[in-house]
Amino acid sequence: MWFWSLICYISILVQVIFITISIAAGLYYLAELVEEYTTIAKRIIWWITTTITVLYLLLWVFESFPTMMIMCGLLAQLCHFTVLSNFPFVNFKSPFFLLGVILIFVNHGFAFSHFSSIYHPFSEVIAYFTLYLWLVPFALFVSLSANDNVLPTTTEASGK
Repeated sequence: MWFWSLICYISILVQVIFITISIAAGLYYLAELVEEYTTIAKRIIWWITTTITVLYLLLWVFESFPTMMIMCGLLAQLCHFTVLSNFPFVNFKSPFFLLGVILIFVNHGFAFSHFSSIYHPFSEVIAYFTLYLWLVPFALFVSLSANDNVLPTTTEASGK
């Protein structure tokens, strides 16, 4: 019996290693695409942010989610739009960038509080976290490497 348990643990370890390598390869590929096509990436991230903003409004209208949670999410999306205005250049000391990071954590707190007090199926919980909380920050995170490989432009030279 102990041998089979050992084999199961080794199998889980191998699966975790394969999943980690797959995620790393996927992130690398996405970062390469963003570096190559920064204009298209900005447009895609803008549309994702717009869609999530509309989804927040629809969630507020059709579901009984807390208003503070919705407002915090909408404010976070506004921060994402502001950070996206200088894409692919991201100023980590920008008030909107810092506020966006803070709002991600605050919104996670609201979500944990809401989903722990009111039962929702796991699929709804993971849908909220994936679409509303993680998609736009993940897209912006992947695009951070594009800043290093973009050629200087005239707006950068003029001091804007």
